[in-house]
Amino acid sequence: MNFRYAFAGIALSSVLFTVGCDNDPAKDKSKAQVSAPAVAQPVAAGATNLAFSSADGSKFSFVGAKITRKHDGSFATFSGTVQLVDGNPEKSTVTSEIDIASIATDTDQLTGHLKTKDFFDVATFPKAHFTSTAIRAGGEKGATHTITGNLEIHGVTKSITFPATIHAAPDKVDADAEFAINRKDFGLLYPGKPDDLIKDEVLIKLSIRAKKASS
Repeated sequence: MNFRYAFAGIALSSVLFTVGCDNDPAKDKSKAQVSAPAVAQPVAAGATNLAFSSADGSKFSFVGAKITRKHDGSFATFSGTVQLVDGNPEKSTVTSEIDIASIATDTDQLTGHLKTKDFFDVATFPKAHFTSTAIRAGGEKGATHTITGNLEIHGVTKSITFPATIHAAPDKVDADAEFAINRKDFGLLYPGKPDDLIKDEVLIKLSIRAKKASS
């Protein structure tokens, strides 16, 4: 055995492992609970209709990682509605539609690759949807609430539960959330290169600014 090369290989593996450990955007973050789809709650009578979109200050970004580095990304086009009941988030519902083709990352090559059949397959699955099924008071890591809802992406629908901080007023709702989700739960299985594997968990960052539509 050539110990010089063996030692070099071990050293390289150690470096990659260290980089990977330090390169985990989901580390110490809340993890979304994923289960079978739930029954959506009906919208209560007298709800105030609030709208939000990427064009009006709301943001939907994410951070993914492989062994050697992490990547920042976002969806440039999405919209949704909050049906606010009595100014109380726990009585309210939220729905959203995301244009998957509007995905953008810090690398043009990666952005193009994410649109292919290896990942989101935007030609077949151009939209993603979220519909809340429950909003409860209290949440992990100091969040004010916990949101549960059905997320449909890449042709797969699952119920996800995650913490969020929500501030409601009669004519607006601000909601912020940061949590990790396992891409493989939604059929996004591409492993990456053998020497640069992609991590399963992706960090999601939401900043929703819903406002009453002007009449």
